[in-house]
Amino acid sequence: MNVAFEQDGRNVTFSSPNGVQRAIRLCERTRRFAYESLTRKYGRETKQNPCVSLDSEPGFDKMTALQKYDAAIARIVREAPIRICEGELISGSATLGLAIEHSVPATYGGKPIVAGISHLTVDFETVLHKGINHIRETVVESLKRHRGTEREPFLRSCISTLDSFALWHGRYLKELSLMPDFASNYSTLCRVPFAPAESFREAVQSLWFTFAFLRLCGNWPGVGRIDFLLGEYLERDLRDGVLTLDEARELLAHFFIKGCEWICGDNDFSKGSGDAQHYQNIVIGGVDREGREVTNTVTYLVLDVLEELPIGDFPTTVRVNKYSSDKMLRRVAEVLRLGGGVIAVYNEDIVLEAFTLRGYDVAEARSFANDGCWEVQVPGKTFFRYVPFDALQLLQQKTLKNYKPEADYSDFEDLYAQYILDMRERTEQILQQQASVFEGGVLSCRWRKRAPCTAVSLFEEGCIEKGLSYLEGGPIYNVCSPHIGGLPDVANSLYAIRKLVYEEKRVTLPRLLEILRNDWEGEEPLRQYVMNSYQYYGNDNDEVDLLAARILSDFADCCKSLDGRCGYSFPPGVSTFGRQLEWAPGRLATPSGKHAGAVLAANLSPTPGTDVLGATAVIRSYCKADLARLSTGAALDIRLLPSSVSGDMGVGTIVSLIKGFVDLGGFFMQPDVLDASVLRAAQENPEDYATLSVRVSGWNARFITLDRHWQDMVIAQCEH
Repeated sequence: MNVAFEQDGRNVTFSSPNGVQRAIRLCERTRRFAYESLTRKYGRETKQNPCVSLDSEPGFDKMTALQKYDAAIARIVREAPIRICEGELISGSATLGLAIEHSVPATYGGKPIVAGISHLTVDFETVLHKGINHIRETVVESLKRHRGTEREPFLRSCISTLDSFALWHGRYLKELSLMPDFASNYSTLCRVPFAPAESFREAVQSLWFTFAFLRLCGNWPGVGRIDFLLGEYLERDLRDGVLTLDEARELLAHFFIKGCEWICGDNDFSKGSGDAQHYQNIVIGGVDREGREVTNTVTYLVLDVLEELPIGDFPTTVRVNKYSSDKMLRRVAEVLRLGGGVIAVYNEDIVLEAFTLRGYDVAEARSFANDGCWEVQVPGKTFFRYVPFDALQLLQQKTLKNYKPEADYSDFEDLYAQYILDMRERTEQILQQQASVFEGGVLSCRWRKRAPCTAVSLFEEGCIEKGLSYLEGGPIYNVCSPHIGGLPDVANSLYAIRKLVYEEKRVTLPRLLEILRNDWEGEEPLRQYVMNSYQYYGNDNDEVDLLAARILSDFADCCKSLDGRCGYSFPPGVSTFGRQLEWAPGRLATPSGKHAGAVLAANLSPTPGTDVLGATAVIRSYCKADLARLSTGAALDIRLLPSSVSGDMGVGTIVSLIKGFVDLGGFFMQPDVLDASVLRAAQENPEDYATLSVRVSGWNARFITLDRHWQDMVIAQCEH
């Protein structure tokens, strides 16, 4: 989020890449704590302790998979280093490095025993209001019902994992009790998270400690609606004089700083795509289950913390609707213009329409958050997986037969109809592949035994009651979402073919395919013509925008036809999550003038270099689709120049952009304020830009931890 930080003896300040002056609200102790986390102190400590070993565990080879998992969690909580940082206001840390790799940090024979779980937001609400002891009681009752059945071993694993959680909690209490300077931490942690939280301080500690336990076990959960979870506690404490607003802000800041404990300063774990992507996303704003506005004091404190500290590890999405207050929107805009891509926007009205169209109860729909990335789900009740595919390669390789001469179509509608048939076949293949988790495949709803994941299953409604894990059909909702990628490039390609071949008749389709097969070699005048004579997706051109909308509608129909054919629902979505980089080598030249191997459109955003009329035109193009049919989401990336959002007028510009996005029916927008010159400077002098954060689809990454290919992609998206 910020470019640099400075230490002038005692004081720590953070500077912004966009020249915007930040308010300093947090105390020096908190800023120094943030400095230590952001300069990799704790992340590097974590890497030095990668995992526990199960090689000495008696009889490990003869254990069942669940017993091995239970043994791993028990050893993790016994042996993981206890970390209590100087000055911290809340306690608990995930201190084993293998968890950063998305694995349960326990090995046998030098290999991890099982992967962790991500793309979910768990039920922290029950933890805060009822406590872990209530969850244990629920397990005990379920065990009585399922004793002697095949579901008993999972429920016994639940008891074992809760015992491990209690042991880890006890270790922290013992350590804190020996440290007089942490008497407040000790007294706060004594009750929670096992008993219901009774104050804001306890609620923040309870939320963090549960979150940290899940991370310690190798999982990457989202946080969800933090203002909804914590708001009532703060409002009551402020009313009763239990704490001040400044004290509450410091507590919340420490939650965010603790979440930076995995910063390592490299991309060893992420294969080039950055080190801040552990899916710990946050949602603020919007309405509650009864339709009442959630926005509260915690909402504004979150924005305060994001404004002051260069923390990109908690990508935060604001739920906005047509009734959102100007006060809230202006505060969001003030933070958003700092850059770093930390703030994104859901149009709550469209998301709720999408959920109710899918058959969700209205109150259930109103509780939506994200899955730790940006796809929407009902938190604490949803198993979620998405399956991406490259729609451009489908057009090039299947429908147009790798540009061979036999790919000839008498008219455009004939070509389009074949493409939709090919898309239908591809979505059917996704169904067949994903149905392998069911005994009997398609048409079966009986789940096969899967890898253990008890820790997250404890916090997903339905799992305990059914005696089934998160991966075995336990949650209330089980969602597998086909995600179409490269759609703007498909629309541009089909549009160019329609114009060039069927309307203007400048070239026959077989001849165009020959030109494309040769990557436009010797045909530069024609390539320049198709690049410069047509207005492609992202420029508010109905001809191409409505073609994109038509493809999306037909894709939604393909997915709808799969619903009810196995234990998953199959809602459609649109994303690339950076895959436009890995897809590039397999892509041929495009009819819209791009060379083979080019890195093209991200998500449902314009192809780089093709949008020339500004952000408003991009939003208008995107919103012409019926986005309520894409119920897991369709992301739009918007890049803004710092000069366009400077001063009070710049704040107003961002507010207007958000309001227009909502009025036009957008779904999810990821704005980022970027200056390509700053990014290039960061490439050349990375140590001077240690905390510079950029939005990469559903996550944020510190720019210097991206590999060169990813950096170049982000710069290219910013320059065009």
